[in-house]
Amino acid sequence: MVIKQFNDKSEMARVAAAEAASAIRRAIDERGRARIIAATGAAQFAFLDALTSTPGIEWGRVEMFHLDEYIGIPASHPASFCRFLQERLIQKTGIRNYHLLSGEHNPEEVIRATGAALHSAPIDVAFVGIGENGHLAFNDPPADFEAEEPYLVVTLDEACRRQQMGEGWFKTLEDVPQRAISMSIRQILKAKKIVCFVPDVRKANAVKACLEGSIGAMAPASILRTHGDTTVYLDGDSSALLSSSTLAEYS
Repeated sequence: MVIKQFNDKSEMARVAAAEAASAIRRAIDERGRARIIAATGAAQFAFLDALTSTPGIEWGRVEMFHLDEYIGIPASHPASFCRFLQERLIQKTGIRNYHLLSGEHNPEEVIRATGAALHSAPIDVAFVGIGENGHLAFNDPPADFEAEEPYLVVTLDEACRRQQMGEGWFKTLEDVPQRAISMSIRQILKAKKIVCFVPDVRKANAVKACLEGSIGAMAPASILRTHGDTTVYLDGDSSALLSSSTLAEYS
């Protein structure tokens, strides 16, 4: 794992997008296509804006998979991650080959169909973040590190649901769904490269727990430290609680 720290969030997004774009281009050069996993949420705005503005990516050769989605809300809902990806990635780039997780249909059928497509070939690069409770995708603590299935139906804890409300997606905690579809931890780790984009002071405690604490289920994103090609992008706020020795160790 490598940590890259920035004082300017725009610069942080630009550099993260450049690394992601390089991985996509390399996969297309080598095999004629690239397979990516896309994260959602307010913390990903700057990264996706920078990535979709990056020239020289043959988006028609990119196949995209969805990281997670609430169960029980339509794609028209402001909080729908299907809607998020349509507006912030698909429509901006013209990606034609994509696999969205419907929150309106039978979750088991959605998992079966999307999981089969996901398993058909390796993933070149996964874009992820770290939740305020340390979650990776919607794998809240204590996360299942052993499940081999590509997607799981998970129950969201209160901290995760409060984060979604705090980001403005829902008016009240009661409005936030209690269940979601999430890519499993083991599936995320199968990606050849992982780009983890984590801005904002509200993530500082989770960043410290995941990057300095024990690797374990109570800090789900801590598992990224075991992956051979992960870059974690932090700004001054999200990295504020990290020790200088940690930043030096992973620089």
